[in-house]
Amino acid sequence: MQRGSDRLNVHRDDEMKHELKGLLRSGHPTRVEEWHDPEPAADDDPEVWSGPVGGLGSPASLERVRSELTRTLNRGSFPATARDLARMLRRQNAPAAVVDAVAGLPHSARYENVQQLAEALAGGA
Repeated sequence: MQRGSDRLNVHRDDEMKHELKGLLRSGHPTRVEEWHDPEPAADDDPEVWSGPVGGLGSPASLERVRSELTRTLNRGSFPATARDLARMLRRQNAPAAVVDAVAGLPHSARYENVQQLAEALAGGA
């Protein structure tokens, strides 16, 4: 019989691992309602878009931008111009920083997929 400093039993540990599996794999909450989330976000948590990891133009920045865009846009959104994409993002209630960044791109440029859009936003990394 193992006696340690564990406060919870083995069954509760497994239950908690199952509850957090989606959060750990995806890196963001996977529940629709925040109150239902096992670990709700704190008020002072940094936004993914403006997080401290990687500077502008770094591979980490490109991945962050692409991740943030894929939360809102899907394959059916492309091909489209920056103006159309900004309008779609606004309709889908994307973070204001993302909408403003896309709206700041040249209006005549057409993007075939999320990767092209992310590269344009991250500075061609």
